[in-house]
Amino acid sequence: MIIGNGIIANAVKSYDKDSIVFFASGVSNSLETRPSEFEREFSLLKTVLAENKGKKIIYFSTLSIHDQSKQNSLYVLHKKAIEDHIKIGADHFLIVRIGNIVGKGGNPNTLFNFLTSRIRNQDQFTLHLKARRLLLDIDDISKFLGSHCMDLDNKTINLAFPYYYDLKEIINAIEKKTDQKALFSETDEGDFYKVDFDQDIETFFSGINPENYLETLTQKYI
Repeated sequence: MIIGNGIIANAVKSYDKDSIVFFASGVSNSLETRPSEFEREFSLLKTVLAENKGKKIIYFSTLSIHDQSKQNSLYVLHKKAIEDHIKIGADHFLIVRIGNIVGKGGNPNTLFNFLTSRIRNQDQFTLHLKARRLLLDIDDISKFLGSHCMDLDNKTINLAFPYYYDLKEIINAIEKKTDQKALFSETDEGDFYKVDFDQDIETFFSGINPENYLETLTQKYI
């Protein structure tokens, strides 16, 4: 069963089965502040858990939980509360904390979509020099779960390509693909937090060069 109809829900369609509930619906904008949006996701989750006792639930959370600068944001507090509820209320679960997703469509405010839009439209933006980001090809979510979702039970994992990209690396790759120069000012700011990855994640991405991974993202999605 798949709950949701967005980019993640579409990515796991081929693994849809009665014994697993992929919960891919809810708040996707990390800047969301409306209580009604958070309440809607929580209410739906409670209903899904109650109606699917004994089934394994796979919930898509966020790596932002590790960001100390965002510990008081409504979005992170909400995601933590959801995770805690699943751990208590589900017999079998897998919580997947994901990095900055790159794919076709999806939230226009995600990092990759935001930068691509600004560069294509020649809009100015501010670059935070100290910022580093973990990227994740949407196809890698389905590939990883296709080989591991039955093996991992009652666990919380961090899923992203295990390399911390400097924003200039990402901008340069987008510039190269679009053949357009980014217009930005620089500020000596930005957040950066370390994430621990399970051996399963390290093995899944082993042998992939960070520059090649980024180039593949631009070739596929721009």
